Amino acid sequence: MELSSLKSRSKMNKTIFEITKMDCPSEENLIRMKLDGISSIANLDFDIPNRRLTVFHIGEVDQIEKSVIELNLGGKNITTEQTDQTEFKENANQKKLLWSVLAINFAFFIIEMTTGIISKSMGLVADSLDMLADSFVYGISLFAVGGTVIKKKRIVKLAGYFQITLAIIGFVEVLRRFFGDEKLPDFSTMIIVSIFALIANGICLYILQKSKSKEESYMKASMIFTSNDVIINLGVITAGILANRLSSNKPDLIIGAIVFVLVIQGAFRILKVSK
Repeated sequence: MELSSLKSRSKMNKTIFEITKMDCPSEENLIRMKLDGISSIANLDFDIPNRRLTVFHIGEVDQIEKSVIELNLGGKNITTEQTDQTEFKENANQKKLLWSVLAINFAFFIIEMTTGIISKSMGLVADSLDMLADSFVYGISLFAVGGTVIKKKRIVKLAGYFQITLAIIGFVEVLRRFFGDEKLPDFSTMIIVSIFALIANGICLYILQKSKSKEESYMKASMIFTSNDVIINLGVITAGILANRLSSNKPDLIIGAIVFVLVIQGAFRILKVSK
């Protein structure tokens, strides 16, 4: 049944979810992909700084709530109430913005992977995979538009397994270096590249947040500095400083291992979208 015909027969409901682990736009896109295809949904309104999702829908919220919880992003239904709002503003620039963010993330995946291998830094290599993971999310959102649900799920599943494979290879390399020969990473390359990656992540957050209303067009400092991507960048910078001070590769390997685990967790979230 078409949503337009449902609207004429049923009242519009508004359900607000608290999503505690939604701290950057890539999680927003994961949620959008997960809820794609639920015909009762009229509109999704994301408030990333406050980690809230407002869903405008017809009928019961059970299927929507189940899908949100399945992503393991700390989703919780706060309230459901009827609303008179039936008109929603479409963001015509969203696709263009996603292309911009995809380009930035993929470019830094290549830059960090290349410099990470050259400088012998597993922290940079791991962070490059985190950039690739975000690229997958934005890319799937763009390339799967207009495709069938089955096609979208196949693309999502392929991306998830590819991400897990790369992260496991990286984690095994971390273990090999941890128990093998001591190879000091080039700490200056680690710090410089991570600073540029930090700036790139900030630009991505700004670009996507700029698409919101004027009241939400600025980025809260608390949101920027609690974003997982930014925390990872700061972690690699710290590891570079410690590697230099301690003349040890252990700080780099530790941050690399942590990021690889985070990348694997992200991949499992991507796979949950394909269910």
